[in-house]
Amino acid sequence: MISPDATTLPIPISWEECLARGWKDLDILLITGDAYIDHPSFGIALIGRLLTHHGYKVAILAQPRTDSTSDFTAFPCPRLFCGITAGNLDSIVANYTGNGRVRENDAYSPDGNPYRTTKKEKQNRRRPDRATLVYTSLAKAAFAQTPVVLGGIEASLRRFVHYDYQQAKLRGSFLTDAKADILVYGMGEKAILEIAKRLHSNLPLDEIAGTCRRLTERECADLFGSTSLESSREMLVLPSLQQILADNKNFLVGETALDRHLRAYSNRIVLQKQQTHWVIQYPQPKPLTTAELDQLYELPFTRKPHPENQNIPAHKMIADSVTIVRGCSGNCSFCAITRHQGPAITSRSEASIVRECTEFSRARHFSGTISDLGGPTANLYGTGCAIGSCKKRDCLYPEPCPNLEIDEKRFLSLLEKVGNLEKVNHLFISSGLRMELLLQTPRLMRKIIAHHTPGAIKIAPEHTCDDLLELMHKEPHKLLQNFVTRCRELAKQTGNKSIELTPYIITSHPGSTPDHAGKLASDLKKLGLTARKFQDFTPTPGTLSTAMYVTGLRADTLKPIPVSRNRGERNRERKILESMFHPKNKGSVKRKNGRYAKKKR
Repeated sequence: MISPDATTLPIPISWEECLARGWKDLDILLITGDAYIDHPSFGIALIGRLLTHHGYKVAILAQPRTDSTSDFTAFPCPRLFCGITAGNLDSIVANYTGNGRVRENDAYSPDGNPYRTTKKEKQNRRRPDRATLVYTSLAKAAFAQTPVVLGGIEASLRRFVHYDYQQAKLRGSFLTDAKADILVYGMGEKAILEIAKRLHSNLPLDEIAGTCRRLTERECADLFGSTSLESSREMLVLPSLQQILADNKNFLVGETALDRHLRAYSNRIVLQKQQTHWVIQYPQPKPLTTAELDQLYELPFTRKPHPENQNIPAHKMIADSVTIVRGCSGNCSFCAITRHQGPAITSRSEASIVRECTEFSRARHFSGTISDLGGPTANLYGTGCAIGSCKKRDCLYPEPCPNLEIDEKRFLSLLEKVGNLEKVNHLFISSGLRMELLLQTPRLMRKIIAHHTPGAIKIAPEHTCDDLLELMHKEPHKLLQNFVTRCRELAKQTGNKSIELTPYIITSHPGSTPDHAGKLASDLKKLGLTARKFQDFTPTPGTLSTAMYVTGLRADTLKPIPVSRNRGERNRERKILESMFHPKNKGSVKRKNGRYAKKKR
């Protein structure tokens, strides 16, 4: 066990740092594809701080070299386990655009450089493709007898059969591919503590809520006896890898069933046959309570990179931000937040948030501006359910549920108390905001527009065509029209005439055509909006939109829809928006390398 004094220090990143603290051994080694930033917005810091708080000796190996095990063997063999994550992003999303181009920047690496050499040399990426698999292989080679625990968003969303857009193919579970001992899905705090506790006591890792294990045919038979898995009502058996490869419609069927299961917080076990193994998923743990979330985010984070002299772009973006809410009940088809964080909303207490803001606002480096009080959706803060909950947990679509309780006073009080702190000159809400909720909280909407907007309000209509919005599980276009009108009225009333609306737009979503893109551009122009933030749909693991992309079928009816699969088809839609909203590209032609050059006159 570690001394209480050591818990306020950053988690050590080398064995030399461990020795300096008087450690003679190591309990847990956490490996990550990100640079280590001791800030609660980073999953590895949250998990590391939590384990340290419970008395475990934890070290972090950040962005290890992958050409040998030398960075791993620089540490002694961990007594309990190696915990592996690709980082805050899926490694393929971090390394490639939705069109498969290699990214030349990585916000989670020093100086934003994804390479260990210069960007010009482009050699040896800091975060390898499918980092979870690569790190597991190295950890098993370095510490053959040490259990390997997978976690983070990459492992979580690739725990069953999934689509890899960089390889353009369906792949099996990362748990079976990596041959790891256990996989933690979701946010993972309760599961990782239970794993550490059991390994400390030499107990088996079976039946831990929020985890997946891999079973052989024999182990599956021993566990479930002669029960026919496919006909069992006590278990959800997803289509197997073999069935999905034989008919990819089964992929959409499985993803839809899993989506319903997770939103309902079902107690059923989930099984999926891979090749020679089964993946078994145990039920989700209960979401953290407000008190548990408070305690987690009030652990003694330094809120800085370690070592401090690193320039990490992601840190600059979130250094003075505060997480106030977890979970999202929006269930957008293209988004994996609900599958990873869960649909249940947990809000931190006002007192805890004020304490955190007070603490870091007193730091020497604090600029006077809190950049964000937010989360997946900032104004879900304080929401609840009048009937406790339901299996559907679809609180916002196609309109806010009548049982959704919105506590406008709670958010207003929070803004008032944080904004009045002695060292705080500016307080902004930079996270995305749900328009339908703002329209139901007029005082909050007015206050955000008047005092808490950093130049622009981020909204996410995603599109303006109702048939596409239905596929995206988003509200009809009329909502955007009403919101823009009301927002501009309030801007005039509050004197904030410079307020801008920044709409996030998705082009080439399954079901979209160039005609949809044309209507989108026209609709935005009519509303006086500029599409500055738009991107081609990226078929990332763990979303219903990706399953629709793979199959070319609607998720609800299984009827065919058009899908833009190649770069040329996607570019046709993108060019429609670029020609209308990017004046610098007017009168230009596109070269093969993707750059624009002025036409000769």
